[in-house]
Amino acid sequence: MQNATPVFVMNTGPERQTGHKAQISNITAAKTVADVIRTCLGPKAMLKMILDPMGGILLTNDGNAILREIDVAHPAAKNMIDLSRTQDEEVGDGTTSVIILAGEILAQSLPQLERNIHPVVIISAYQKALKDALEIISKISIPIDTSDETAMLALIKTSIGTKFVSRWSDLMCKLALQAVRTVAQDETGETGVKTVDIKRYARVEKVPGGEIEMSKVLDGVMLNKDVVHPAMKRKIVNPRIILLDCPLEYKKGESQTNIEISKEEDYDKILRIEEDQIKLMVDKLLEFKPTLIFTEKGVSELATYHLQRAGVTAIRRVRKSDNNRIARAVGATIVNRVEDLRESDIGTKCGLFHIEKLGDEYFTFLTQCASPKACTILLRGPSKDILNEIDRNLADAMSVARNVVFNPTLAPGGGATEMAVSVGLAARARTIEGVEGWPYRAVADAMEVIPRTLIQNAGGNSIRVLTELRAKHANGESSWGINGETGKIVDMKSYGLYESAAVKIQTLKTSIEAARMLLRVDDIVQARRRDRTGGGDQAPMVDGEMPEGMEQ
Repeated sequence: MQNATPVFVMNTGPERQTGHKAQISNITAAKTVADVIRTCLGPKAMLKMILDPMGGILLTNDGNAILREIDVAHPAAKNMIDLSRTQDEEVGDGTTSVIILAGEILAQSLPQLERNIHPVVIISAYQKALKDALEIISKISIPIDTSDETAMLALIKTSIGTKFVSRWSDLMCKLALQAVRTVAQDETGETGVKTVDIKRYARVEKVPGGEIEMSKVLDGVMLNKDVVHPAMKRKIVNPRIILLDCPLEYKKGESQTNIEISKEEDYDKILRIEEDQIKLMVDKLLEFKPTLIFTEKGVSELATYHLQRAGVTAIRRVRKSDNNRIARAVGATIVNRVEDLRESDIGTKCGLFHIEKLGDEYFTFLTQCASPKACTILLRGPSKDILNEIDRNLADAMSVARNVVFNPTLAPGGGATEMAVSVGLAARARTIEGVEGWPYRAVADAMEVIPRTLIQNAGGNSIRVLTELRAKHANGESSWGINGETGKIVDMKSYGLYESAAVKIQTLKTSIEAARMLLRVDDIVQARRRDRTGGGDQAPMVDGEMPEGMEQ
């Protein structure tokens, strides 16, 4: 027994599922998550009321917001929720569609597994179906001119037409488009990279009070800050702005320093040295004749006194993200040391600095900026809950506008694209030989879930309407889809409902890839917590000895 192989004893308790049982468990969990938000698709979508542990209430029909709040234990269900988050981060829209589609593809996989088709064969067929589906989408997509205001607004409207803010859709579409155009940068240098960073440079400020119609995109930046001294100016036209990332106060040494003082004059001398250092710092700033200074750190009382006497307004403890936005909006450069300041670092593109009181708080405005590359969207509304919902919907609208800037092609909405893919895949499935034809056909059948759900949510007869729609697509009329208001078929060209092709492509990729990944799982094992000594339930027995760290 000297060269015996170590034996690992694995606990096969009730928490372990293997083979076919594990696959059925995953499919059931994914289908359950999809059924939760199935009624949240389309303009007639139902709302979900979510109660948080603290007693708060969230009312929304945003798929991603719902899934973010609910608590699940099953690993496959958690994976489905991550899908929604991935979709939201990538393209910002289609979070409900991707869950419904992934759930339906997995549900269609169950009959294939029961036919004893190996999961690897099903996964291979899904990969082929995805490739063919992307070709079909590219065929039925049409280009869009991103400078066409009407077409862009109509496109963004499809994103928020199903949401809470649909009654203010015209206003929200204009806000989203204006914000995206403001922060868009087309760098035609060596890289030629086009950037639209709406997360960093298009900040949403929510101020309760007032009407929703008062919301606007500022041609500059807004901060929840006030001046450091009440005597400083609160309104400056064409300010010269300095942005700092260093404190305007006496800087103590890095290491601990002790000073022994025997005379009163010595203490006065130390204080005078500190004051002189701050005075030198302020004098260096005043050489550039600024009228407005922002710093991310503190401003001492002495520095405030000198700046106020010189007629300079100062604002302290500005967030790093806000300082970056100000730099982009006013053409300034953030400086880390006062000694490094140069004339080119001064921001002069701002037309007006002023401070206003909104509600109970003071806000700093830097507006009338010449070609700002950052902006603030000021949202007004009656309550925080409504403002949070508007913020979520506006984020979707901005993401749609951003997608079109990168990929200026549109696909017909209202389930028309999904139906075109379904009919196209069903026709190609007949040419596939062998058992792969079954799972390939299953993807075609799963694609019908989007138009079917739209019909059901609008209260229509899904069997009759789907048959009509299928007939239209079989005749090559790929622009026909479902009117989400009435539940009847309509030509999307005349109806004017088009969506970003990037969203459709991402939805397909994410849902099919998720289905392939979950089908690969054939064993679900719950890991056991080991004790601190390295032993535990699954510690191996070697040569009849006790595992290391466990006493005899």
